[in-house]
Amino acid sequence: MTFDLEYNSERSLMIIPEYGRHIQKLVNHCVALETKEERDKMAKAIVDVMGNLQPHLRDVPDFKHKLWDQLYIMSDFKLDAKSPYPQPSKEELREKPQALAYPKSASRYRYYGNNIQTMIDIALSWEDGDKKEALVYTIANHMKKCYLNWNKDTVDDAVIFNHLYDLSDQKIDLRNSEEVLSEIKNLLKRRNSQGQNNSKNNYKKPHHNNNNKNRKRY
Repeated sequence: MTFDLEYNSERSLMIIPEYGRHIQKLVNHCVALETKEERDKMAKAIVDVMGNLQPHLRDVPDFKHKLWDQLYIMSDFKLDAKSPYPQPSKEELREKPQALAYPKSASRYRYYGNNIQTMIDIALSWEDGDKKEALVYTIANHMKKCYLNWNKDTVDDAVIFNHLYDLSDQKIDLRNSEEVLSEIKNLLKRRNSQGQNNSKNNYKKPHHNNNNKNRKRY
């Protein structure tokens, strides 16, 4: 007796291994069908089976669209079947994605972060008035708090005003104003109180087992 054994090393590589060898064989068989009606009918059946094999994809937007795209990819774009969605192309699949523009460090003082620069730019775009003054004062207080996170000792308001003047390209000048920022102890108190509240929420009382209350210990 002889057996025709098929080893994985002799098989063709699966394009999408997640669906298994049998789905790949069904796709190859669907491509080889002669009539378009048969290919359309079998392609829909294969998509339904693929959906049952990947139930976690049902929460993904355009679930069916993704399955049809994968069907064409598994057929090496040779499948001639009617799809409710536009058929993808090899060029579109192999096209390299555009490089992401990594954010540059807009702030000249890293301990303030990039969001401070964004807030300053927004403040500069506002018209002069009470709202703009309140926003500038809020930005200065936040800068002072960020500075304390970096340097926990102390910080003078004049330092914050100089940094704000520098970051705003000399457009926001509080250096000679009589504005007074929040005191250091208040800023540190808020930070410490938030940490204490989080620790209290995470704390759980130990559970005591009353069954061992009257048990003798030797």
